[in-house]
Amino acid sequence: MTHLQIIKDCKDRMEKALDVLKNELKGLRTGRASPAMLDSIRVDYFGSPTPIKQIANISSPEPQQLMIKPFNITDLKEIEKAIRNSDLGLAPANDGKVIRLQIPSMSGDQRQKLVKKIKEIAEQAKVACRNIRRDGNKHYEQGEKDKTMSEDDAKKGKEEIQNLLKTYENKVDELANAKSKEIMDK
Repeated sequence: MTHLQIIKDCKDRMEKALDVLKNELKGLRTGRASPAMLDSIRVDYFGSPTPIKQIANISSPEPQQLMIKPFNITDLKEIEKAIRNSDLGLAPANDGKVIRLQIPSMSGDQRQKLVKKIKEIAEQAKVACRNIRRDGNKHYEQGEKDKTMSEDDAKKGKEEIQNLLKTYENKVDELANAKSKEIMDK
């Protein structure tokens, strides 16, 4: 691999790790109803686990409520079952046409637990980025060993990857801190 290919590969993979973090944070409950809360829930739809948003419309008619209207009424029971079995701790109210979810406001203790979980998720993202750095460094070491790049080029490349890592670790921290602040302020 050339120097530019290694840097581009590392940057692309770190960006993907950041996207994974964003999606995980989006699904965390903040005390306010958000359709993204249900993104992680899969419904048994004709034998295959399917995201709720692919078989129903999800809306938030009130700040503390979600409404799920399936495209096919026969899917109501399966959606309700999936929500009950999820780790969100929500009780679906099925009226035969739609499912309503009341989102209770969070206690201080719940908020603290959620902030702790955010820190764990952020640390996983940082570890993923560090593993990407390690892989990039191996490419430089291999290039140096194979005599396809000079020792100086390999050293500069490793420094560039280290700077890239710092940038993405800062982005991870910014996202985690913003989500923690959102949870503690609500």
